Amino acid sequence: MFRNDAHAATALVTGGRRGIGRAIALELATRGYDVAFTDAAGDSEAQATVEQIEACGRRALFVESRLEDVASHGRALDQIIAWAGAVDCFVNNAGIGSPVRGDLLDLTPEAFDAVLGVNLRGTFFMTQAVARHMLATAREGGPARSIISVSSVSARMASPERAEYCLSKSALPMLTRLFALRLAASGIGVFEVRPGIIRTPMTAAVAQRYEARFEQGLVPMRRWGEASDVAAAVGVLADGSLRFATGSVLNVDGGLSISAL
Repeated sequence: MFRNDAHAATALVTGGRRGIGRAIALELATRGYDVAFTDAAGDSEAQATVEQIEACGRRALFVESRLEDVASHGRALDQIIAWAGAVDCFVNNAGIGSPVRGDLLDLTPEAFDAVLGVNLRGTFFMTQAVARHMLATAREGGPARSIISVSSVSARMASPERAEYCLSKSALPMLTRLFALRLAASGIGVFEVRPGIIRTPMTAAVAQRYEARFEQGLVPMRRWGEASDVAAAVGVLADGSLRFATGSVLNVDGGLSISAL
């Protein structure tokens, strides 16, 4: 049975239907947030996430929404605000990988536009909409407010066979810094969480390739990252204790991005 606490903090997680997004939604629920989440498909996976959030004793709302459809952002956010009253924590998690891995000299404009349309354009304009909402609904003495973007080690590590994905993720550190500067005076913490190689449905197709490379030391911790590792980082950033670190990046990659001789 979920609690209906009128003063509960509310989190909004994009791409929360499964994988890292679901783990983040559940982490925030265990920390006392009611959780709304969006995804492109409403199915049994989305329903399972709703049920798992409610099993944590919190309210849950799923809104079917495609992040690349910028014109729909307002409608989705209005539905969430009508349900929650306000959004206190916003997590940019939704994203897509390269449709086809291959030589960047063969990259098509269609693939480029599809990935940038979700991972950058959609993310920017949804963040803009939530930031406007947060500024318009400031609550004296209310919960900590935060915007957290889940990017990737590909924000700085180049993978030529996934050029459009790398380009889309490399823009998120700047998005974080820009919104951190714009919102700092209002006490809204803005952060980037940068995962490494995480065991998710998105990485299932290349799991064997990575298993072999872990044995060779690709990741200093010599294991997969788990969705719960990323979720734990988001939870710490959301609680307001690191607000003065606004604009910061937290690497969650087992040491993958550390340069070594």
